[in-house]
Amino acid sequence: MTENHTLFDNYPFDARFFDEVFANEGQIKPLYQNVFGKFNNMDLETFRRLNDYAKQAFLNQGITYAVYKDGHKGAEQIFPFDLFPRIISASDWKRLDEGLKQRNQALNMFIKDIYGDKKILKDGIVPASLVHTSPHFCQEMVNIRPVGGVYCHISGTDLIRHSDGEYYVLEDNLRSPSGVSYVLSNRDAMKRTLSNFFRWSQVAQVNEYAHELLLTLKSVAPEGIDDPTCALLTPGAFNSAYFEHTFLTQAMGIELVEGSDLITKDNKVYMKTLHGEKQLHVLYRRIDDAFLDPLVFRRDSVLGVPGIIAAYRAGNITIVNAPGTGVADDKAICSYVPDMIRYYLSEEPKIPNVPTYLCEKPQDLQYVLEHLDELVVKPVDMSGGYGVLVCNLLSKAEQEDVKKQIQADPRNYIAQPRMSLSVHSTYIEGKERFEPRHIDLRTFTLTGKDREYVLPGGLSRVALQEGSLIVNSSQGGGSKDTWVMVE
Repeated sequence: MTENHTLFDNYPFDARFFDEVFANEGQIKPLYQNVFGKFNNMDLETFRRLNDYAKQAFLNQGITYAVYKDGHKGAEQIFPFDLFPRIISASDWKRLDEGLKQRNQALNMFIKDIYGDKKILKDGIVPASLVHTSPHFCQEMVNIRPVGGVYCHISGTDLIRHSDGEYYVLEDNLRSPSGVSYVLSNRDAMKRTLSNFFRWSQVAQVNEYAHELLLTLKSVAPEGIDDPTCALLTPGAFNSAYFEHTFLTQAMGIELVEGSDLITKDNKVYMKTLHGEKQLHVLYRRIDDAFLDPLVFRRDSVLGVPGIIAAYRAGNITIVNAPGTGVADDKAICSYVPDMIRYYLSEEPKIPNVPTYLCEKPQDLQYVLEHLDELVVKPVDMSGGYGVLVCNLLSKAEQEDVKKQIQADPRNYIAQPRMSLSVHSTYIEGKERFEPRHIDLRTFTLTGKDREYVLPGGLSRVALQEGSLIVNSSQGGGSKDTWVMVE
């Protein structure tokens, strides 16, 4: 490559996909013209230096992740970060912000309902059998009413942009959605590496997230507690999201605790400190329900706190997110969220779902079996991109095996059409140029007592492998800073 070449030489524009940067071959969309111009005017050596500087910043901060293969954790690696930002217009974000708030309001009403009056089940809007057979339905939550009626305080909703240019909800993550620390770290890396970009760009700030999260936690403290003590419960340093656990606690100024740091007495939860025991009022847990309380769930758990569910029932501590929220994580139940919005809010969904086939429905099952090579098949209760099968990439023999798996346990699978995820210009180190790569967006919504907040933008995740639709970092994906423009 000579000095006359640019980073975007021979950019392989593909009209099959919605390219967020290029309107067509060689023509830049208005939203990107300023940013594109600055990158296109860089020589390769300057870009290499800036790229290395960003990687060094991530390394110095310990921003790493582990790739899992065949169920085994690999070595920690620097989180791949692409310097070319993803930009969302103010008008597009306004609609997404409204749609995410609407969705989370309906999901909280749904979770409250299924653990209470069960009206939506009695009215046949959502099949009762689907709810009660979900592996994340928590019988212990029946008739428990959290503070403010909030069950899901922190949610991560994954959006994609299809070839029609519209945004769709791919899935919700309501148990312990991760990735927000990368949003904040990406922005910090951008400001350190390309500080002059922010002098002319009107970009919405993201650094208030930790403050908003802390206010959300405090808002759901037990009644009568004016100055609540909050903490984050981590499984420990070997967890793949441990960087995020430490990052958030430091940003909020709260304690990071493991199960062994907590005890229960008289249906109250206490932290062990150097100055004695201190009562805990709000626990942001980053462990699954099954490990939360060995007296109630898995008896062999050493990660949780014996007696914490009794303290929760007594109203002496708030658990964030509430146990049992994972029932709405179930990808089969997720397909009913538009119906929940109509049922509870009497509104039409502002962001549509990706069309979904429920294999437990005989008619849907027949369609899936007959059109398998046109579909993406997913287990209903797995996350991180695990178990996802893009069926046209499978051999005929592999497709037959998938059909047998589905037929043996249809409740455990959903199928969706192969959506044409939008592509975004991404720097490919081995080729030293930019190429289109598929991208999605994980958004983060906070819901507290009488408060709600959506982080502007979120985590834009990139499938670094050419043609791949799997964007998850645990399987080798990367990320970009997401710019929401301010009007």
